[in-house]
Amino acid sequence: MNRIALIGSGGSGKSTLAMAIGKVLGIEVWHLDAILWQPNWVLTPREVQKQIQALLIEKKSWIIDGNYQGTLDIRLNAADTIIFLDMPRTLCLYRVLKRRLMYHNRSRPDMQKDCKEKIDWQFLKWIWDFPSQKRPQMQQKLADLTMDKRIITLKSPQEVKRFLADLKDQV
Repeated sequence: MNRIALIGSGGSGKSTLAMAIGKVLGIEVWHLDAILWQPNWVLTPREVQKQIQALLIEKKSWIIDGNYQGTLDIRLNAADTIIFLDMPRTLCLYRVLKRRLMYHNRSRPDMQKDCKEKIDWQFLKWIWDFPSQKRPQMQQKLADLTMDKRIITLKSPQEVKRFLADLKDQV
């Protein structure tokens, strides 16, 4: 595991798991939210997103967390390991609401500095609809990848804990 892509719904735990894996393996972590959002929630143009990620995937090792469907193939094709956090939507919603309270009027550590934590109905709807709208697309993309990829799907916090414990035992 040298090039790891983490994907999943908002609130699934991508950034938290990325940091934990990075600590265990000693691999640099890249949070796409922190890289692709400019101050005051201005999204970097798609072509620039592609250029940024093309540079990141050239590195010998990396952990990149984030979905960004328009550039997802860049990461999936370059990764040797893909971790799909397929958590229940109620858990994801709970975590997003909790995160909003924790980081009220400030930016999260895995987010661009001048993007104060916020949620809106559109984001909550995206999380709610993720299992029916986005999960099938992601599962199809994963199914279409070459057999040399290690694909790990984790469906609960307990599975994440077991995965991290096993990873620590292997290192």
